[in-house]
Amino acid sequence: MEQIRIAFIKAGWHKDIVNNALAGFVSEFNEQGADSVLKTYDVPGAFEMPLLAKRLAETGRFDAIVCAALVVDGGIYRHDFVAQAVVDGLMSVQLSTNVPVFSVSLTPHNFQPVNELESFYTEHFIKKGKEAARAVLAIHQLNID
Repeated sequence: MEQIRIAFIKAGWHKDIVNNALAGFVSEFNEQGADSVLKTYDVPGAFEMPLLAKRLAETGRFDAIVCAALVVDGGIYRHDFVAQAVVDGLMSVQLSTNVPVFSVSLTPHNFQPVNELESFYTEHFIKKGKEAARAVLAIHQLNID
């Protein structure tokens, strides 16, 4: 299998949890024996991911882009609006650039910064990172070009 060039964008909010998506992603790529060049990018929040994904896709330097974020209800605004805007933006990027964009952007119904939930979401982000890695490999192996 040829080398896959991947950009991995991580949102800074709840980074102690979100960073686990990258850990899961890298772990799965290593388990699969995939050859990749992985470049990571940190952005302040989920809302900034679509624009950076678009700019990176337009460079032609990446075969895939993965975006990870945890969008939670802080009690001030409707977090589902932010999450929907992010997912719509990421979909638009891949459709307009032909570079696959994979989302590990989660929007839980109930998130409180307590040990039990933080532990659950940490493990969940590892799992989702692994799933994203398998998805990147599956799409790359289609060899459409």
